[in-house]
Amino acid sequence: MSAKKKPAPRGYGLSPWSKGFLLAVESPAELRKITKARTYFRDRNVIDLVVRSGRVTGLVQGSQLDPFEVEIEAGPADPATVVSMLRERGKADELVSVTRGKQPDFLGSLVIPADSADIRTECNCPVDDDRCIHVLAVSYELAASIDKDPATLLTIMGADLPLLLAHLRDGASRPDAQPADAPAPSDVDFYGDGRQLPGLPHPPPLDVLSELDTTALSAALRRSGAAAMDVAQAIDELAELYARITR
Repeated sequence: MSAKKKPAPRGYGLSPWSKGFLLAVESPAELRKITKARTYFRDRNVIDLVVRSGRVTGLVQGSQLDPFEVEIEAGPADPATVVSMLRERGKADELVSVTRGKQPDFLGSLVIPADSADIRTECNCPVDDDRCIHVLAVSYELAASIDKDPATLLTIMGADLPLLLAHLRDGASRPDAQPADAPAPSDVDFYGDGRQLPGLPHPPPLDVLSELDTTALSAALRRSGAAAMDVAQAIDELAELYARITR
């Protein structure tokens, strides 16, 4: 009988945004607590993690029978202000790059918590410390989530990516949204007969995934050598990405 394979080691704080988040949570001086919290993280003692806009809850299985309840709240970033500042700096495309897993610098400077005062934490363990072992363990779990999906940080800080993209689209649709140095529309009569070009069409909104033949997609992915579970995960991630872009 072959030996049971050990789970792969887990990491966190591997990307700039997750490192920035942890700087506002942990104190390097508290090495003992950090070491214990890292063990909880590696052993997957953080369960039932729920990330909502501006608020995170989770359970941490500690030394007692019942898990401890942890809550983390962030000083919310105002989505309209974030989008406005991105526009002023010509960095609006950084929002779209987040959907591709990027962590752009300027957007990060707007949403990463500046210091520990931007993060409020609670735990029902008997330790009277707002940065107890259980809070740190949940923070490491969040940092790992940010490494995997940068949009998690936006949600933690109350500036969900779909909401930011909606503000971006709304601003682009306003008549006064063009930059001041944008060229004026040309009045050149290209045809020499005063002919006016027709307006752009306005097709009805379409849910692309509802028209997608997932059977054919699955077959194509399987032919490439992907496992059945990987194919199902790829289709789920495609649906999630499309929902974020279009919401």
